[in-house]
Amino acid sequence: MPLRVGIAGLGGLGSNVAVMLVRSGFRDLVLADFDRVEESNLNRQIYFRRQLGMKKTDACVEILKMIEPEIEPEAHDVRLDEENIASVFGGCMIVCEALDSADAKAMLVNTVLSEMPGTYVVSGSGISGWDSPEGIRTKHVFDKLYVCGDGTSDTSDMHAPRVTVCAGHQANLILRLIYGMEDGKIE
Repeated sequence: MPLRVGIAGLGGLGSNVAVMLVRSGFRDLVLADFDRVEESNLNRQIYFRRQLGMKKTDACVEILKMIEPEIEPEAHDVRLDEENIASVFGGCMIVCEALDSADAKAMLVNTVLSEMPGTYVVSGSGISGWDSPEGIRTKHVFDKLYVCGDGTSDTSDMHAPRVTVCAGHQANLILRLIYGMEDGKIE
């Protein structure tokens, strides 16, 4: 079975991670989001003004196909919950957590780690504000959980530079896991 990567949330983190992975040559993606592109997203997400009102899943796939016309990501227009996470991301060896709220983040991480043994989670947290992007780090929290962010800031004031830096950390770690450059090679 080919290695698959799931991306939970296609906002500032997830949409940028998807683009970075495709630009790095990775093709087997499972995308999940329930939202639509809004004008307030344009300051930090990959979308364009002409995509306003589109489902984020459709808009993200459209952009990924502009980069790599042969890509066929599996897209789920769904709000993720404890009941559907394992079925949406079944077969994924890595799930990138890129959700908005702390509760949704915790729910996804807990569900993947408890119901999908062997699946890595690469989470993003603490990226808002005007602090220096140098504070954004990647931490191996335990076993199959990694967190990228500064660990302190909230989500009230999001700006493109810090969001993109954190997404870069997530995409880089995912690639390092794929190629066996972290704790262990994914089989």
